[in-house]
Amino acid sequence: MTKRKILEKDKTVTGFNVGINIGKDAGQTIMHCHIHLIPRRNGDVAEPQGGIRNVIPRKERY
Repeated sequence: MTKRKILEKDKTVTGFNVGINIGKDAGQTIMHCHIHLIPRRNGDVAEPQGGIRNVIPRKERY
């Protein structure tokens, strides 16, 4: 889904993170270009600094 379609469908989305896994050791399971567009919302985490680390429970402090 494109950024525009996400924003049209869900008005609570106020930002995005972009994630790319490159290589098996980085979590890539299918070896092709694959980009994750992660919608974010105001208040979805207490402290959004650090990007996607705060989206994954118990992984924000490492």
